[in-house]
Amino acid sequence: MKVSISSDKKIMGQKAAAVGAEFIREAIAKRGQANVVLACAPSQNPTYDALITEKGIDWSKVNIFHLDEYVGLKDDHPASFRLNLHKTILDRLPQKPMMFHPIPGDAPDIQNAVDQLDKEIKKIVVDVAFVGIGENGHVAFNDPPADFEQKKAYIIAQLDEVCRHQQYGEGWFPTMDAVPRIAITMSCQEIMRAAAIVNSVPDARKAKAVALALEGPISNLVPATIMRNHPNYFVFLDREAASLLKDKYE
Repeated sequence: MKVSISSDKKIMGQKAAAVGAEFIREAIAKRGQANVVLACAPSQNPTYDALITEKGIDWSKVNIFHLDEYVGLKDDHPASFRLNLHKTILDRLPQKPMMFHPIPGDAPDIQNAVDQLDKEIKKIVVDVAFVGIGENGHVAFNDPPADFEQKKAYIIAQLDEVCRHQQYGEGWFPTMDAVPRIAITMSCQEIMRAAAIVNSVPDARKAKAVALALEGPISNLVPATIMRNHPNYFVFLDREAASLLKDKYE
């Protein structure tokens, strides 16, 4: 685990993007293409703002998978992760990516949609996954207690109340009742299958979750702790998110 603490979100994002971009460039140089996973959350926006400016990446050779999505939302809903990924990064890239594999949360047959995504991602190895940490310690929509043994790449998940309150608090929904209770998410094991994980986590509201995720025992009650078992796990924090850490980091 490599931890970097920055004075503000912009610098945090620049550092995270620089590390992630290097894995993308290396993959293109070696195989002619790169495979990337993108999370959709306000916490990732500083990283994406910097990533689109990184030099030497031919995005037409980048295959992009989607980390998670609500069940029941159309892709034009203001809270749709598909819509917001287009706004925050996909439509801002200097070249159109080779392919984007959206999670169709409004598919008429959700299980079939999950099975198809599973088949697609199991064909490749993800070179770098850009992810966050939730206020309840989740990674993607793997809320506690998460299934650390699940081998499926994508699963249908029930959202816990802390997670739903976070989505409401971030302003995505007009009321708590409007926040979906079910989502499709990449599993913990599939996130761990990525060659590298770039984990960007800003804001004081994430400080407790960050402290538990980085310094507490590895437990499915704090799902993000599993990433500490990954050999290429890079964590980028601003000072507020790092404020409860006991250890000293660079």
